[in-house]
Amino acid sequence: MPRASAADAAATAHRILQTATEHFAAHGYADASVDDIARAAEVTRGAVYHHFTSKPLLFAAVAAQLQTAVAETIETATRHSSPETALRDGSHAFLDAITHGASARVLLVDGPAVLGWEQWRKLDTEGPEQELRTGLREAGIPAALLDPLATALSGAMNELALWLAARPGDAAARRHAHGALDRLLDAIAARG
Repeated sequence: MPRASAADAAATAHRILQTATEHFAAHGYADASVDDIARAAEVTRGAVYHHFTSKPLLFAAVAAQLQTAVAETIETATRHSSPETALRDGSHAFLDAITHGASARVLLVDGPAVLGWEQWRKLDTEGPEQELRTGLREAGIPAALLDPLATALSGAMNELALWLAARPGDAAARRHAHGALDRLLDAIAARG
């Protein structure tokens, strides 16, 4: 039997990743099985392990893809923002992106436990938090405060996202979450 082409292999890996994202979001890491993911992706269990080696590494790939998507959403939301509005625009884009679809469950609920704190922080730092640092820098935050303020604001926004994710479909909760975020950002802007 001929070997799959590189394009076929990439398409299979992509299909597995998309299916795994859906399964981890719907069932959580603990209850999502590689067998179910393989069946839904219409591949063998061996194909899943060929592309991702293990269930934890498959989850890590899903988390990395979602962190990248959240960061891209922030970048898109701030692409045409002025330096005065970029921090606010990006922060609101983050809150919406991370509380829709698979992101909240995978990144905020299961992510720290499955990946471990150090790897989870690395993904956050290289993705959404990098965008946050850019926004803070452009907002005129002094270099000495950039790291601690980015860490504090990132933590606050992640907690706010968890609070909001626990209230799916609650439009009032979403308005209140964005209002609370505005209060935090107003306090940062007032100090500059």
